[in-house]
Amino acid sequence: MPDNLDQVLESTQSERLATDFVFTEGPLWHPDGHWLFVDVRRSLMFRVTPSGELETFREDTNGANGLTFDLQGRLIMCEGDGRKISRQEPDGSMTTLTETSEGKRLNRPNDLVTRSDGSVYFTNPGNRIDPSVREIDFSGVHRIAPDGSVTAVTGELIFPNGLALSPDESILYVAITRRDDGCIQEKERGEECTHQVIRAFDVASDGSLSNERVFANLFSAHDGVPDGMKVDTEGRVYCTGPEGVWVFDSSGAHLGIIRLPEIPANCAWGGPDNQTMFFTARHSVYTMRMKTPGTRIPGA
Repeated sequence: MPDNLDQVLESTQSERLATDFVFTEGPLWHPDGHWLFVDVRRSLMFRVTPSGELETFREDTNGANGLTFDLQGRLIMCEGDGRKISRQEPDGSMTTLTETSEGKRLNRPNDLVTRSDGSVYFTNPGNRIDPSVREIDFSGVHRIAPDGSVTAVTGELIFPNGLALSPDESILYVAITRRDDGCIQEKERGEECTHQVIRAFDVASDGSLSNERVFANLFSAHDGVPDGMKVDTEGRVYCTGPEGVWVFDSSGAHLGIIRLPEIPANCAWGGPDNQTMFFTARHSVYTMRMKTPGTRIPGA
């Protein structure tokens, strides 16, 4: 299908801000005017300005992946190696928000999103942890409530990864990376994988989820998997995946793919007008200008 991104892209060329990383992830715009991201494999967090000035922001991140802010503007993150959700305080010290859900140790938290009531949803896949130490026997989404309690809000999702909320926060989207290793083998053979999708859930006022359904598919034989996601103010969903960033309208219709020099793993909105998209893509980070602003993180 030809790309139909005329209403999406302001610029057609990406700008590379920095390169020579191992695997970039966790993109986030800081209100002070810079981007944050992580090099997952090296447990490093970096700060880069829109002009490309780069510096190390934090060392020994414990395998941090997804980043966001809480309502007070404090940085919170998924620490994959530490199997916890943590928060960086204004003085730079770290506070553990949770290592458990319903009394069981987390698997390997991957990505997270903040809702305007102060709750935080995060994905907790279990396929990258030694079964001998795994306490939660399914891969799903969990919620940290405003009072600090933590509960599972979905059942088995196989491999939940990135997640995002619709502009009115009534829908939670969850990227499903794959069904099993058979998906990897299909792509190695050049075959289309038909198990890579975005699932959607209705969000109730109390934060519970219902009406699970497939919102869109990212079926492809090309390199890349459904991973990080963001939404713009008109309800379009942007999901990193095979070949680039797949863009869907609010009904789930596929509009096209934003192609970059490298396969992206995640994306984030930022800039003064929130119309710049920042991409973490394998060994580098890139930006592109969009015509529609992205939804803002509550409290940021």
